[in-house]
Amino acid sequence: MDIRTIHDIQNCFDHAIEPVETIASGDRRRFDVQDASGGLVGRDSEAEVLTRLPAEQLNPVCGPLYVADAEPGDALEIELESFEPAGWGWTGQIPGFGLLADEFPEPWLHRSEYDSEYVYFRDDIRIPFRPFAGVIGLAPAAPGAHSIVPPRTCGGNLDIRDLIAGTRLYLPIEVPGALLSIGDTHACQGDGEICGTAVETSMATTATIRLHKQQSLPAPMFDMAASDTPDIMADGAIVTTGVGPDLMTATREATRFMIDRLGRVADLDPQTAYGLCSVAGQLRISEVVDMPNWVVSYYMPKSIFTSKALRAV
Repeated sequence: MDIRTIHDIQNCFDHAIEPVETIASGDRRRFDVQDASGGLVGRDSEAEVLTRLPAEQLNPVCGPLYVADAEPGDALEIELESFEPAGWGWTGQIPGFGLLADEFPEPWLHRSEYDSEYVYFRDDIRIPFRPFAGVIGLAPAAPGAHSIVPPRTCGGNLDIRDLIAGTRLYLPIEVPGALLSIGDTHACQGDGEICGTAVETSMATTATIRLHKQQSLPAPMFDMAASDTPDIMADGAIVTTGVGPDLMTATREATRFMIDRLGRVADLDPQTAYGLCSVAGQLRISEVVDMPNWVVSYYMPKSIFTSKALRAV
């Protein structure tokens, strides 16, 4: 049976937006998702394009869908089924945006080709293809237009790299009908998406939507699917740390340390290293009990580098 495809695009979350259609619990839909730039970044674009991306048009989403019988206090389940790749994507550093925006003020744009197995970041760096949708959200109860950029307790720009095919995401419903939208598909991403972008790409995404009555949730939760991608840590990792009383400061320090190490062991310039952290690195909070200092660790898997690309640490 053919699945209806949702093409309608919105640039905000707002419960006053007219829904595309009303669906019932258990319905499947295919979302024709644009990349985070809404198509403004193309294969031949130069980095300068990132200085004039209209903020109000970034991360466009498909939807919203009105779910019959959905009410505040219920939960919506989104079972992600498949992602249809476009074959290429981009990673950018947008001035004023990202974890280390104050240290990387210049625009930087990198294109990657990919297939069903790998994202080819460079000839000597390949990252397992692990597609997911960065934005899956419902309309907030608060009136007015809400930016898609920040995540909220009812979902939105979560950028959780484990929302892969097979995963079931559960979101708390704040308004009648829930008003579900999906966008911001990625070919791969590191934990934190620290430079502000992953490998941004357009993809069609198919999902089944189910309503759970009177299942109040305080925030998003998900049942993660088993992944058939290679064990990215099988060959070990370069790991840097940040140590201090503030987790955000420690995260910045661990990232800065990793950028420096990638320059030393893989001959990456700082902007390329920063971009690679955003698409392949894995942040972990290693310790939060031994006050007054906490430890944030940054893992960069060695398996993504060819043997000639990585020197001994």
